[in-house]
Amino acid sequence: MVRRIGNPLSFAFRRLAALCVVASSLATTGSAQNGESSQAIPPQPVLSWARNLDGFDAFMEKAMRDFKVPGAAVAVVKDGKIILAKGYGYRDVDHKLPVTGKTVFPIASMTKSFTVSSLGVLVDQGKLEWDKPVREFLPGFRMYDPVATDQLTPRDLVTHRSGLPRHDFVWYTSHFTYKELVDRLRYLEPNEALRAKFQYNNLMFVTAGYLAGHVAGMQWEDLVRQRILAPLGMTGTYMSSAEARKSSEYALPYRKDRKTQEVHQIDFAAWGEIGPAGGVNSTIDDMARYLLMHMNKGQVDGKQILSANTVSQMQTPQMVIQGTPPFPELGENSYGMGFFINTYRGHKEVSHGGNLDGFSSQLAFFPNEGIGVIVLTNMDGTPLRDFVPYYIFERLQGLNLVDWDDRLLTLQKKGEAQEMAAEKKGITGQYPGTHPSHELAEYTGDFQNPGYGKISIHAVSKGGVEGLNALEMTLNDIKRPLEHFHYDTFRVPENPLDSFEKLTVSFRTDPDGEISSVSVPLDSRVADIVFKRVAEARMFEAAFLRQFTGVYDVGAVGWTIVLVGDNSLLLTTPGSPGRKLIPRRGARFDVEGVVGISLEFKQDASGKTQEVVLYTPGSVSVIKKK
Repeated sequence: MVRRIGNPLSFAFRRLAALCVVASSLATTGSAQNGESSQAIPPQPVLSWARNLDGFDAFMEKAMRDFKVPGAAVAVVKDGKIILAKGYGYRDVDHKLPVTGKTVFPIASMTKSFTVSSLGVLVDQGKLEWDKPVREFLPGFRMYDPVATDQLTPRDLVTHRSGLPRHDFVWYTSHFTYKELVDRLRYLEPNEALRAKFQYNNLMFVTAGYLAGHVAGMQWEDLVRQRILAPLGMTGTYMSSAEARKSSEYALPYRKDRKTQEVHQIDFAAWGEIGPAGGVNSTIDDMARYLLMHMNKGQVDGKQILSANTVSQMQTPQMVIQGTPPFPELGENSYGMGFFINTYRGHKEVSHGGNLDGFSSQLAFFPNEGIGVIVLTNMDGTPLRDFVPYYIFERLQGLNLVDWDDRLLTLQKKGEAQEMAAEKKGITGQYPGTHPSHELAEYTGDFQNPGYGKISIHAVSKGGVEGLNALEMTLNDIKRPLEHFHYDTFRVPENPLDSFEKLTVSFRTDPDGEISSVSVPLDSRVADIVFKRVAEARMFEAAFLRQFTGVYDVGAVGWTIVLVGDNSLLLTTPGSPGRKLIPRRGARFDVEGVVGISLEFKQDASGKTQEVVLYTPGSVSVIKKK
């Protein structure tokens, strides 16, 4: 899946632990071949530093072969000069199309520094302040936590300290606009207090981009184009994947099957409106110029693109990241503004990675040594993007080399072996011999969550058997089959090429014995997300509701049910205010304002309503229609 971006190596280790891989159409790669960059960057004089990278091509070929990376592009900056900008391997394996300096890659969460830069432009203009509440600039802004609503600032948005966990499925493959995503924040439960803990959050960066556009009076994309891309001459950079794929040269996405080790070409990710958190697509030539700006206090070619103060704040620790580094070469972690900050072998490093289905990237630089590296790849979740900057740094500094290639390859194989061992032992967490408590049709319908939107469960035919005999789930643009796991829990079938494999969907039954909600573990740091059943669309249509209107024989006075407007029923009795009937399911309605009382209309074979069943706590009555 997406998108788990973190400080150097941290994503790789989480990825190795989870071994979560997705793929679709087959396209197995061969060993990586070198492809020279067609550089848009003005040629630089041959420097002695470049000679320190003798043998780098062979290093890349071996590393790409070891980690099965189809294509990569690498740029190296030293002391304000671009000493390498080159493509390796293939952007399209089937057609043997090489990666060059103009090959377009999604940079995913490397985009976050562009968003902070755009906010910095507005701060420099006096239109925004880092430490004033967001609600002063966005009056309708609201979080689930009222304290966060009142106090959360632009600086909090871009330092991952909002108190909110990821909640990525709110945006992933959804069709919500930036504004709609920001409006849904009020329904998303936090798990920490404001500024209490670092928690990576894409939605906060979407909010930051929406804020920037609102303050600037234009779309966030246009602000970035005008104030960053144009001054830097980044003509090969695009603000969305759809826009990038209109270019003449873009990389195709690939992923590895963790079981067979085969590499597959996959579909491009159908991301939602996530631009400020991960939407930029760029080339190695363009990204080298962007890197130069951040390494040179906001300047490129004598032009001050960002103020030195903004650049400094981005590269200064703002929020500590809990956890002990996994290797002795790595120092303690913190987050600046759009950049991670740590040390490598005692030297300060500023970086940010990016991961999107089928792509991995890394921007890393060592400001005190004047060394910077960009790595773009078309392989999902590969640790290669993490250790290439370390190798280059060691070569340019004349240090003994750490064999990250062998170290991480060994870890990867160990993690894969451990997972396979569990599978061979049949350890699944499943209770065998159970069965669903309802007929399959009872599980179908639409279920709604105010933050996440809608999940739909459908009955489908499976295995060539006539009739509906299986379930299918649709969440945003994600559609997956469901198989029975145990009791009333179903799951996405096992498939090592699908990152959604084994995702569980648990159905809950209300006191009336009806399936009333679905819970799905979409974020491990909060309780399962609950989607409540919503009534069918027809229950709000006049043609359907009109058949239930009339007088029902209740005692001496009777009940009258009338159609109000075109979409609701009203229950009235003489001398009493009417009560609205709330659609529930089928022909059953809850009575507004009273708990546990509902009406279910019954029809004869001709479809004519004959009676209504009254359900109350502890009793059931049948009432004839007059």
